[in-house]
Amino acid sequence: MQKKQFIKDIGSNDDVDAIFLLGAASIQQARNGPFWRLELKDASGALEAKIWSPQSQEYAGLAAGQIVEVQGRASLFRDQPQVTIDRLRPLSPEETAACDLALFLSASARPGKEMLEELEELCRRELTFAAWKKFVLSVLGHADIRPRLLTAPAAKSVHHAYVGGLLEHTLSVAGLALRLADHYPELDRQILLAAAVCHDLGKIWELTGGLANDYSDAGRLLGHTILGLERLEPFLQESGLHPELARHFKHLLLSHHGEHQYGSPQLPQTAEAFVLHYADNLDAKVAQCRHIFSTFTEDDSGWSSYQATLGRSMHNPARTPKNAPPESGTQRKAAKEDQCSLLSKA
Repeated sequence: MQKKQFIKDIGSNDDVDAIFLLGAASIQQARNGPFWRLELKDASGALEAKIWSPQSQEYAGLAAGQIVEVQGRASLFRDQPQVTIDRLRPLSPEETAACDLALFLSASARPGKEMLEELEELCRRELTFAAWKKFVLSVLGHADIRPRLLTAPAAKSVHHAYVGGLLEHTLSVAGLALRLADHYPELDRQILLAAAVCHDLGKIWELTGGLANDYSDAGRLLGHTILGLERLEPFLQESGLHPELARHFKHLLLSHHGEHQYGSPQLPQTAEAFVLHYADNLDAKVAQCRHIFSTFTEDDSGWSSYQATLGRSMHNPARTPKNAPPESGTQRKAAKEDQCSLLSKA
């Protein structure tokens, strides 16, 4: 089947008639009976949808990862577009197999292979301590890790939650860590880069990826920090690293979420641990803002709807003009004289 409508093009009061991926599906209870709460997804975004009672009782077994044909109408609910579904039909396995899955999965703007090669080159250039270089390159080149890294998302929904998102996030955190190490030369640059590369590695086992991209059983029970450390232990043993360096590295991974209430088994207790936490958190927050304002045009300013993951609405401010001509010496002198005149009058 061909896809003839994308989520980014759906506005309030628009008729909806297209195929979508179910990102989530749950049966809930309202005063007038049970209803389905669904998340419709495609490569352009996600949209909440409802099937109200009694029609909801005609459907059973809806689950994340299914591709469905939907007919309904969009409206605004709490300032967010939402689809009320009149008709839904799950595609058959044969129809699903014939679909171009790239139409339903958001992906990084850069190919995974290109990002992974850039990350490896960065490590070859920056990791001058032989044991760290051996450790990191062995991890990135391992047959059970490399293929997963090429497509893995960095999250289920919060930030970089798309194909290649984990590599995009890892590259960004590594770059931030190195810039901070340039600014604070007392930091251990080598261990900081190694930890930046590996801090979220456990997400390739925590999340299933693919059409459903849900948490695995191991992910729900252990979380990506513990999963990552378990998988990295044999590489640490074979690296030749001094035990104190390996212990500090483990601390960086265990504390990178910063606070216990955010799922961090340990609080940061070294300068490098603080730097990794803030670099990781900064990249995640900026990525969330980028996603929130992705529907704004370049000249738009204003407020977003309430963002539950941030606990606030976000403001997109007016921007300083990019091509403003530099002031001449005469203009600067005149501006300074004006300021002095105002001060003297005051």
